[in-house]
Amino acid sequence: MRNRPGCLFWLAALLLLPALAAAQPPRPAAPETRRYAIEVAGVRVGIMMATRQLQPGTGEVISTLTSDVKVNFLLYHLKIYYQVINRVRNGQLLLSTVEAHTNQGDFASRAEWLGTHYAISAEQYKHHYRATETRPITFTVTDLFFGEPGRHPTAYAEYFGDYFALARAPDGGICRATRNGREDEYRYANGQLVTIIKKNPLKNFVIRLLP
Repeated sequence: MRNRPGCLFWLAALLLLPALAAAQPPRPAAPETRRYAIEVAGVRVGIMMATRQLQPGTGEVISTLTSDVKVNFLLYHLKIYYQVINRVRNGQLLLSTVEAHTNQGDFASRAEWLGTHYAISAEQYKHHYRATETRPITFTVTDLFFGEPGRHPTAYAEYFGDYFALARAPDGGICRATRNGREDEYRYANGQLVTIIKKNPLKNFVIRLLP
C-alpha cells in the first residue's frame, strides 16, 4: 500500500506521454543544400552555398545564398562575403535581406512586402537604389539554384533590388540572365544547376556544383 502513490504517479506519467509528445512542435525537414566552388582562371577562390527549407507550422520557405570569395592576383585584390535570406509564403516573397562584407566596406539590401507593395532599398558598392514594387515577386536569383526558371521571364536580383531578364537557349539547358549590360549564364543538367558563368571584363567567375 505504501507504494500506491508511486504507482499512481507513474501511471499518470504514462498516460500523459502521448499528450506531451503531441505538444512538441514538429521538427523542420532537412534543408535542401547545394554547394559550389567559385573559380577564376581555373583557381578556386571561394565557396557558394544555397539552402532551402520549409518551416513547419508557418508554411514559409526560407532560402539562403551565401558566397565567400577571396581573390589575390597581382594588383587585383577582392574580398566579398555576402548572404541572402529570403522568406516566401504561398510562392510570394515576403522579405529578402542581403548583407555584404567586402574589402570596400559593408553593404546591405532589403525588400519587404508591406501588404500592398514592396519597399526596396539597395545600398551596395557603387550601387544605390530605392523603389516600390506593387507586383508580387514570385521568382528570385536564389530560386535559380533549385531548378530551371521555366516560364519566368525575370528573376528578382536580391543584391541589386531590381530584375534580371531571363532568356532560354533554343536547345535548352542554358539560361542567360541579363541586367544593365551584364550577363550571367546558368547551365543545367537534368534540371539541376551545375555551372554558372559570371562574365567579367577582367576574368570570368565560374561557379561549379560540388559533389
